[in-house]
Amino acid sequence: MGSKFSRFKLGAFGALTAFAGATGFSSAEPVTLTALDGSISMSGDLISFEDGYFVIATSLGDWRIESAAVNCEGIACPVEVLGEDIAVAGSDLIGKSLLPLLLAGFAASNDAAIEVTAGETSDVSLGAMIGDSGFGEPIGNFSVTSTSSNDAFVALESPDTFIGMSTRRILPAEARRIARLGGGNMIDISQEHVIAIDPVVVIVNEDNPVQQISMTDLDRIYSGQVVNWSRLGGPNAPIVVYGREDGSGLAEAFDQAIFAASGRRQTASVIEVFSDEEMSRSVVGEANAIGFVSFAFIGGAAPVDLLGECGISVSPDQFTAKAEEYPIQRRLYFYNRNDNIGEVSQEFLDFTLSTDADGVIAKSGFVSLSVVRDERQFQGNRAFDVISDTVDPAQLNLMREMVVEILQYDRLSTTFRFASGSASLEAKALSDLERLIEFINESPTAVEISFVGFSDSDGSFEANRSLSVGRAQQVAASVAEFAQGRITNTNGVTFTAKGFGELSPVACNSSLEGKQTNRRVEVWVRAR
Repeated sequence: MGSKFSRFKLGAFGALTAFAGATGFSSAEPVTLTALDGSISMSGDLISFEDGYFVIATSLGDWRIESAAVNCEGIACPVEVLGEDIAVAGSDLIGKSLLPLLLAGFAASNDAAIEVTAGETSDVSLGAMIGDSGFGEPIGNFSVTSTSSNDAFVALESPDTFIGMSTRRILPAEARRIARLGGGNMIDISQEHVIAIDPVVVIVNEDNPVQQISMTDLDRIYSGQVVNWSRLGGPNAPIVVYGREDGSGLAEAFDQAIFAASGRRQTASVIEVFSDEEMSRSVVGEANAIGFVSFAFIGGAAPVDLLGECGISVSPDQFTAKAEEYPIQRRLYFYNRNDNIGEVSQEFLDFTLSTDADGVIAKSGFVSLSVVRDERQFQGNRAFDVISDTVDPAQLNLMREMVVEILQYDRLSTTFRFASGSASLEAKALSDLERLIEFINESPTAVEISFVGFSDSDGSFEANRSLSVGRAQQVAASVAEFAQGRITNTNGVTFTAKGFGELSPVACNSSLEGKQTNRRVEVWVRAR
């Protein structure tokens, strides 16, 4: 990942030399060096600045003076940069689509502008943040290598890389290897960061009447078992199937989701393309096509709803993505070592995880972690779904209680999830907590926030209800503790907790992924 960056920025004469990674420079420009206590000063032409020493030419000869002992005045003097620079490596999707906007947003938040230069290869970008909206001096350099998520964790083995970009979570073996090399605990909340959500959206041509496809039918289409749209309620026409190239992170996420139950593989007749843009163009240009893209690249194609084997249908929209209920999606991650994160790198990470970055992430086409409020009547007819799905007489009282509650609340996209049988929150919860507090503070009225727990269907009904209540209470307590000193809403806020066990699943409980999705605490809100 290149050489270490200088902790100095140079005047106009020396800036390019320093940016190229040199350890010193020669300017032959006049400077004045003054002792820190003001007792003596010396003027001359600055010959070089290297390894923490000035070398100046005076009428008494050349002098070598330690920079820490003097102040330097003059156009050629190096100027200290606050903190270190940013070196990033990993996913090309993040590096080429999202990171440039995040860097620009971070620079703008510091009244700076970005200047980018090409690196040694097309996968590498170098650049600088220029102060005073681009009219000042460099205040930090950055290096971005955009290749693959796998490469993020290889790069993080070296302290030369500050941040790794990935469209998947780090593997245990990768985390152990980086830890052995001094990088720390890569799944600690201070080193693993979810920055955005990327739904993998199934798309068809906009003239195709098919608006919903089951996960089972996707399996059959991509494994070659179903080859005509008439089998799916569409026209009597062959299905033109597009997929991604081997090694694509998007293809890996798609294949894992659709082939999980059957264990089948993609048929050789699938037409491979090499980018989301090419996939979208191909489907738009072919009336009988089907494909899949990242949320940001739907373009002129038509997204379809996905139907689980238990009959639950989910649309690919902002709310279902933020609540992580869409069946095929992935998180976008930043990882950092714990032994080399400098001031500027840390400030950049803090920016990407803050609400200030939400607009930037939305502009890139990905889904941010910002809070969305679902104000549809009865939470999108959810009350009627709960009534129709409850057939066990032992569950009727709880069903009635839940329906009454639904009629009084809106739902927020913020959703907390747990491991099986656990009441411990995951790392992403910290960002969710911060955004929830901001939502409360921006509310124009007093609000009641209700934490509503749900479970998967494993175990007895009563045990699951008890577990869901415990999880809701745990989240409520965590939020109340986190909110201390952070609530500025003078209208007032109250927190309540309740649980409805395995009622109202948002995914099928027939798979491990579906059960994980159902183990959740939703956040409901109403005016007080």
